[in-house]
Amino acid sequence: MNRLEKIYEGKAKILYSTENPDHVIQFFKDDATAFDGVKKGTIVDKGVINNQVSSRLFQFLEAKGVKTHFVEHLGDREMLVKKLEIIPVEVVVRNVAAGSLTKRLGIPEGQILRKPILEFFYKSDALHDPMINDYHIDVFGWASAGELAKLKEYGLKINSWLYDFFRERKIRLVDFKLEFGRHKGEVLLGDEISPDGCRLWHWDTNEKMDKDRFRFDLGSVEEKYQQVYRLVCGEPA
Repeated sequence: MNRLEKIYEGKAKILYSTENPDHVIQFFKDDATAFDGVKKGTIVDKGVINNQVSSRLFQFLEAKGVKTHFVEHLGDREMLVKKLEIIPVEVVVRNVAAGSLTKRLGIPEGQILRKPILEFFYKSDALHDPMINDYHIDVFGWASAGELAKLKEYGLKINSWLYDFFRERKIRLVDFKLEFGRHKGEVLLGDEISPDGCRLWHWDTNEKMDKDRFRFDLGSVEEKYQQVYRLVCGEPA
């Protein structure tokens, strides 16, 4: 499958058209941003790691019955995916208090939640991805009632499966972001699942193993991304 014209470039990925109008190539970059693009930098080989990790996790979820945009892993930085009409709603699932949840509610970081919390955010860089609820999604037509039900169902099921997957590898899935899109009348999981969009802590030590190391200048960023890659793409600990 050959790359043709560039059709979209975001902060972490580039999409290219292919000979098949149904498929695009998703190219993973090493560029890193934080705080709505205020902080910028590079994480060496991040694109390679995120492509490999996402490919592994998409295949894992496909085996569980989740329909995703993943078609084929093409190489170090490229993944062949189905072309989606993106639903402008980010789904965030939380198992441990961290990030914006601690700021909004004053909950101490690291508090284990009694059960997962599912939240929605409107995909808009200009508005800094504001938090929304079911009523906003309905009134503004961002997703139908059936699609919204699917986002909730998939979000919680994916969390349950990934939580166990990571736990087997001595990683705690603190929280993570999912994006979905429409393809031939179906809702598919899209984008990526990687240390960029997941908070991952070591199960025993709570050491951060994700992009928070870049956000907060914690050091050893590449080392921890490589560790996640080895644990996810290798055998359970």
